[in-house]
Amino acid sequence: MTLPTSCSPKLPNQCSFNSHKTFLLSFSSFQFPVSKSEFGLIMDRWSGVLKIPLDATSVNYYRVAASLCLSSSSSKALVAPCANAIFFHGDMVRETGNHVIERLYDLQKVAEIIVSKFGNSVNAWVVEASLYNGPFAIYKDFVPSVNRFGEPKAYSPFGFPASSSIVSLLSSFLHEAGKEVSLVNQLASGHNCPRTIALGFSKGGVVINQLLSEMSSLSTDSAETSSSTTQEEHRSKREDVQMIPASKESFLSSISQVHYIDVGLNSRGAYITDKNVVQRISQRLAGGEEAVRVVLHGTPRQWCDEQRGWILEEKDELVRLIKSEAESSGGRLEVHERLYFADRLADLQMHFEIIDVMDVSST
Repeated sequence: MTLPTSCSPKLPNQCSFNSHKTFLLSFSSFQFPVSKSEFGLIMDRWSGVLKIPLDATSVNYYRVAASLCLSSSSSKALVAPCANAIFFHGDMVRETGNHVIERLYDLQKVAEIIVSKFGNSVNAWVVEASLYNGPFAIYKDFVPSVNRFGEPKAYSPFGFPASSSIVSLLSSFLHEAGKEVSLVNQLASGHNCPRTIALGFSKGGVVINQLLSEMSSLSTDSAETSSSTTQEEHRSKREDVQMIPASKESFLSSISQVHYIDVGLNSRGAYITDKNVVQRISQRLAGGEEAVRVVLHGTPRQWCDEQRGWILEEKDELVRLIKSEAESSGGRLEVHERLYFADRLADLQMHFEIIDVMDVSST
């Protein structure tokens, strides 16, 4: 088994996948690879894995899996979801010989799990980093300050890199998928943009931290502007607007849930611990009708690692900061923490099993 060299032997980060462009056509519980010009239909969902650029000028390509809602009247028409659940993977772990871990390596399998947890009216997206240094995932487009191991030096909202990159990436995906299926307008008049559920697994948590940093710098004015897109923008981006947010401002305003899933780094920065970030998010939410729920999911592999004690310290600090803002946010910023496999010794399998067993309910 190949592990990141700087990790404790019992605590590597996490996995990724092969870089080939593929689609999967699924029937019942079986999956068969098919040619890149085909796509997968799973009952009332479109399912596929694409390798796509961030935008038309980008040299970096991302593998993205998606499970998208289809029209009830057409098997070749995508419709707007009630929410987009976007999951960010992390470091690469290969040749474990463990069937549980190998099953959860699969981007499309993770997309299916996300749908099973949040409901069939949700679009699921699973994003893999475009760059690796050996096993280390590097989300350079999303978090520009990362070092050569993909670990952040700092989280800065300047330029809004994470939100801008996500909007570009999902737009590129829909453009490519549109060659196989159409996008149809089934939104009622005045329907709001779908909500966003952001999930970061292991190293993917750095993207979540960056998003929170950017959310804290989103002014009330820009949030209001993003929710009332001009008619011209509606005409020019009509199809994308109903599927995904059309701008970084509308994307950040659409985030209603944030899930940290067994995140951890070999340096500090696994969780956001900037008091100002949490305070500014709380202040923005207090002035509106939106709410954000932050859920921290963990296992003994990360939260009980004595060699990387800062992970637990940062987790506890983030929980404390959010709870301290509960009243001033008018109850619109809330936090939950959930420990899984507490009675087991830390191992690599539980690090992946948490994807399967995590509880995303609001209680």
